[in-house]
Formats: sequence, structure tokens, C-alpha cells
Amino acid sequence: MAPVSPRTATVPDGPFTTFSRDQWAALADTTPLPLTQDDIGRVRGLGDPIDLAEVDKIYRPLSRLLDLYSGAIGGLHSATSAFLGESTGRTPYVIGIAGSVAVGKSTTARVLRELMARWPHSPRVELITTDGFLHPNAVLAERGLLQRKGFPESYDRRALRQFIADVKSGVDEVSAPVYSHITYDIVPGERAVVRRPDILIVEGLNVLQPASPRDLDETALAVSDYFDVSIYVDAEPTDVRRWYIDRFLSLRSTAFSRPDSYFLNYASLTDEEAVERAGHIWDSINAPNLARNIAPTRSRATIILSKGADHQVQSVHMRKL
Repeated sequence: MAPVSPRTATVPDGPFTTFSRDQWAALADTTPLPLTQDDIGRVRGLGDPIDLAEVDKIYRPLSRLLDLYSGAIGGLHSATSAFLGESTGRTPYVIGIAGSVAVGKSTTARVLRELMARWPHSPRVELITTDGFLHPNAVLAERGLLQRKGFPESYDRRALRQFIADVKSGVDEVSAPVYSHITYDIVPGERAVVRRPDILIVEGLNVLQPASPRDLDETALAVSDYFDVSIYVDAEPTDVRRWYIDRFLSLRSTAFSRPDSYFLNYASLTDEEAVERAGHIWDSINAPNLARNIAPTRSRATIILSKGADHQVQSVHMRKL
């Protein structure tokens, strides 16, 4: 097992219980693993070396825990409805997943979606990323925010909050804008539709942020106020920077090389030029956003997955109930 870095070995502030990798993996002994290696290959993100063994040790028990949480909420709903003499249906169980760019939160979200959809209590699991709620590039350029894409102010936070509120309120059909990582912009006229899922997973950089003073209205609510449980994917910033650069190098021959790619000019960079460019983007945009806006929300999560330098989860911190 790889050594745990000082940051990931540290118990976060607050009432958390910490499990080592082996302690957490032991919880999976009585839990079936419904995924195959082909499933993992389909859902993992570029640069994320997650494999079936990692899913077995970390995500299998995590999905079971989330299934138990969701089931408990369902039981509470039934008991409350019986007490009040109501027959209203249960609203979706909402899971938020936060973390830095390139830390692997998208893979975490997709793996959990696949696992939880195989549990008997949650056959309908939807996944929405907050990228769709970024302001269009034209709006960001007009506001001087194009170089701050991913910072809280680059999102339509009010629309995102309303989307989650509608889903959580049990609205039959709710839609979200769609973002393209190829064109680096919102896709005009395209929407992702969510129809009363059993579970909704919401993945994004800033989903655990408290309400911003400029966004406060009569509700004074943040997106995270609608989450039933939240997960923060954590790692040393130096490791995440390296993962980001590695991913940038891989993208030159894939997404960047497409004729319609916003980053087509990066496809012809040499290795040395690509490393320099990726490092500059990380240091000037992603690192400040992580330090100022994303990492401070870590202790607000229900569960923290702390990764080591090899991308494997080395410890799990779970908020005490």
C-alpha cells in the first residue's frame, strides 16, 4: 500500500470517524459487487487509473452505505406520512460530490451511479454535473470572467439552486443546460432532463459552498442545503497538479485534436510546451480556485475520500451521526 501523504492522513476538523483503506475495505465483505472491469473502463475518467480492485475496496462499501442512508430516509418518510395521514410520494435522495479539477470526482460520481442503480431500492439513478450551469462564454467574456471559469461567480448559481430545489420538491420533470468539454461552452438548445429519479447525484467543483451574500434572497439557501448526503474527493494539491498535467498531455491526441475543439491549438504542442502550458493554467486558475473556494468546503462534507499519490483512496472520513 502506498504511503499516505500528510494531508490525507490528517483527520479533518469536525466530528469525523476515520477509516484506513484496509478498515474500510473490510466493510465490503458481505456486500455484492455488481460491476465488471468493462463497466469500470466505461465510466472512469481520463487519467484516473481506477480499477475493479479499487471499486471493490472503496466504492462497493460506500455505495452500500449510501443505499442504507437512502433507505433510512425512505423509512422516515413512510413513518411521517403515516403520522400526518398523508399519501404523498417520497422525493428523490440527493447526493452531492465535490472536489478539485482532475481529482477524480467525475469518476467517483459515475461509479456510484452504476453501483447504486443496481441496488433494489434505487433503480433510477440520475447524474447531473454543474458544468451545465456555467454561464455561456459570451456572458463570461462580457463580465470579464472567461479566465475565471470554474470560480463560483462563473456559474448561474440561482438557476442551479432552483434546479435542485425542483428535483427535491418532487417536480415531475426538470431540465438542466448541457455543457460541451469539446467546444468549452454551453450547447445551445440542448437540455438534460431529469424525471423523478430515486437518487440524483450532483457533481461539481463548488457544490458544497454556503450561500453567497450576493445570491441571498428570501430563502437564503445554498445548493448544498438540498443534499441528503455529500462527498468530498480530496488529495494533496501537488498530486492533483501532476494529475492535471498528465491529463492535459493525454488530451492533445484526443479531445484537443478534434476540429471543433476549443483547444485545437494545444494539439500541436510539444511535450515540454504542453507541460509548461498546463502548469501555467493550473497555477493561475485551478490552484487559486482550489485554495480559496473548493478546499475550504471540505469539512462541510458528510464523507471525505482522501486519495494518495497513486490516485487510490487511502482513508475515508465519515461524519458522525
